[in-house]
Amino acid sequence: MRGRPRLLVVSGPSGVGKGTLLKRVLAESRFSLIMSISATTRKPRPGERHAEDYYFLSDSEFETKRKAGEFLEYVEVFGTGTWYGTLRRTVEAGLAAGHWVVLEIDVVGAKKVKEQYPDAVMIFIKPKDLDVLQKRLRGRGTETEEAMQRRLDTALGELQHADEFEYRIINDNLDIAVQEFIAVLQTKSEE
Repeated sequence: MRGRPRLLVVSGPSGVGKGTLLKRVLAESRFSLIMSISATTRKPRPGERHAEDYYFLSDSEFETKRKAGEFLEYVEVFGTGTWYGTLRRTVEAGLAAGHWVVLEIDVVGAKKVKEQYPDAVMIFIKPKDLDVLQKRLRGRGTETEEAMQRRLDTALGELQHADEFEYRIINDNLDIAVQEFIAVLQTKSEE
């Protein structure tokens, strides 16, 4: 099942399990879904590859593309000087090829995309509660306490915007969350 190609904007706080949820949806859905690959100025983590995980750009490459209007949205994350953005051409190419294109972006970027694609399907992924979210973030063991606090503060701010999204899915039970996500796709394919 394909349905009319749609842009799916998925947002939610860091650590809520968006990536895990989306991997399952991509594997289990009968829709022609593709993930948009974001651009970033951060260095690749072990095992990450350019043009597969991210488009890894230098600061100057990112700035040149930003000034040229090549991004649908972009943001500096957590005040670290690291930039992320969605390249317009990758989204447009996926939609033109008949795919549903999935963007996994923050709430600020989601609003920018919605302004440009008013019919985008907006989905917010929520944690069961803040304690679960904090445990997930701390469980990663990849952050300093200062960075962890920034992520938690950002998560609280993002959660305040959940009601601005057309759909909200609580990612407490992954199987149920996957089913709810696929049900959204089914609903939107029938419009």
